[in-house]
Amino acid sequence: MEQVIRKWRMEDKYALAALLNNPRILANLRDGIPYPYTVRDAEEFIAAMLHADQTQTFAFAIVENDVVIGSAGIFRCGNIHFRAAELGYYLGETHWGRGFATRAVRQACAWVFAHTDILRIFAEPFAHNAASCRVLEKAGFQLEGILRANAVKNGKVLDMKMYAILKDPEEASHVL
Repeated sequence: MEQVIRKWRMEDKYALAALLNNPRILANLRDGIPYPYTVRDAEEFIAAMLHADQTQTFAFAIVENDVVIGSAGIFRCGNIHFRAAELGYYLGETHWGRGFATRAVRQACAWVFAHTDILRIFAEPFAHNAASCRVLEKAGFQLEGILRANAVKNGKVLDMKMYAILKDPEEASHVL
C-alpha cells in the first residue's frame, strides 16, 4: 500500500493554510481552529507538532506526491486511560472519496501500535458525518455506541459515534 502519511515539515505551512480555509472541513472538526486560517496559524500548529512529547502525540501529514492534503493525529489519553489514544483526521475537499483518509488512518494506527504500548485507539466523529464513519469502518474500527447529545457545534446539539480499534491481542501481550 502506498505510504500516504509522513511527519510534518515547516514547508507544509502553505498547503495546510489553504486546506483549513474551507468551512466544509471545519464543520466536522472540533472548535478552536481559527478561521480564516493563516500561514502563521499553520506555522504554529506544525511547530507544536514537531516539538510535542513523542510519547503522547503522534502527528502525521497526509500527502499525495509529498504535498499535504490532510492531517491525522493520535493523542494518548491520561490517568487510567494511558494505554488508549484518540484519533482525529481531516482531508482536503478535493481529495474526498478517493481512499486517502482510510489509508492514512490505517497507516497512522499501524505505526502507533508498532512503536508504542498503546492498546486502543478511538475516534468520535459527529454521527451525521457518514463519510468519516465509513473511513473508520473501512480502516477496521468497530462502532461501540452512540454518544447522545455529546457536542455543541455551531449552535446545534449533536450526537457522536464512538469507534475503536484494538491492538492485536498477541502483539499486546508482548508489551504488558
